[in-house]
Amino acid sequence: MIIVLKPQATEQDANVLLNQIEQCGLKPLYMPGVERIVLGALGDERVLQQCHFEANPLVEEVKPILTKYKRVSRDVQPHDSVVHIGNVPVGGQHFVVMAGPCSVESESQLLSVAERVKTHGARVLRGGAFKPRTSPYDFQGMGVEGLKLLKQASDLTGMPTVSEVMEISQVDAVCEYIDCLQIGARNMQNYGLLKAVGETGKPVLLKRGLSATIEECLLAAEYIVDAGNPNVILCERGIRTYETATRNTLDLNAVALMKQRSHLPVLVDPSHGTGVRELVTPLSRAAAAVGADGIIVESHLNPSEALSDGHQALTGDMFAQLMQELTPFVQAAGRKL
Repeated sequence: MIIVLKPQATEQDANVLLNQIEQCGLKPLYMPGVERIVLGALGDERVLQQCHFEANPLVEEVKPILTKYKRVSRDVQPHDSVVHIGNVPVGGQHFVVMAGPCSVESESQLLSVAERVKTHGARVLRGGAFKPRTSPYDFQGMGVEGLKLLKQASDLTGMPTVSEVMEISQVDAVCEYIDCLQIGARNMQNYGLLKAVGETGKPVLLKRGLSATIEECLLAAEYIVDAGNPNVILCERGIRTYETATRNTLDLNAVALMKQRSHLPVLVDPSHGTGVRELVTPLSRAAAAVGADGIIVESHLNPSEALSDGHQALTGDMFAQLMQELTPFVQAAGRKL
């Protein structure tokens, strides 16, 4: 339920109503705007109806929140959220590029890639230390040693980092070294893990599951926000369809729709969305055009020797070309790189 206060209502007036909402056994939300204060009340709306807030002289309007994902919905917050990873804003006027290797493989490999992508305009360094792999015989990542290398690369380049956390037991270690926690597609509906990262307060990059609907993805984000962490970034990374020519089908419909239904920033992962390095640049341009807030791409200086996903990693020269070709599309969308 949304409670819109009249223009003359003050923060003190709002606090009185927030206390009443809490006494009703509902979760209160305080959302000050430029012209008016808006309050939210989450929970059993039948209880709220019995409180008769519409009778308060300072209340202009009381209306229900129709979506299931109440906290991440534009019904609650009409304006876009901006999430900060270190000193890098995600959302708003800037189109952010996150880049780096699929897996952290060694100090020299990571530092060389980090310096290369930083030179050509990447703002956030990505790299996997804990790797979810389909086969148990594939490279599983360097674990905590990989996290330490990412911290080292961040200190040297000034770029904040994003890396995947797969299990609740890994959350503390990832929080110690990494600036943004990634929830991968396989764990999008691991609700215990969503609650755990929600309790950290750290920025979370939430990737859409392979077969998840848009509503399921937004409800997964709702879990994190409901646990106390509003710093959520959504990521479309391709879904499984009948098409087999590419690794996945990059669902750009979802980007436009999630931007309409949610105030959270939305990124696109064209590397996993296509699985083909030659398609990463065209789909990155499309992501900017459709309204995404940025992209996250894989880059490796020698993809033929990569321990994971080398077929979809950009070479250093290809990443430089991507940034060059992306610029006019970002500018046309009214954003800045």
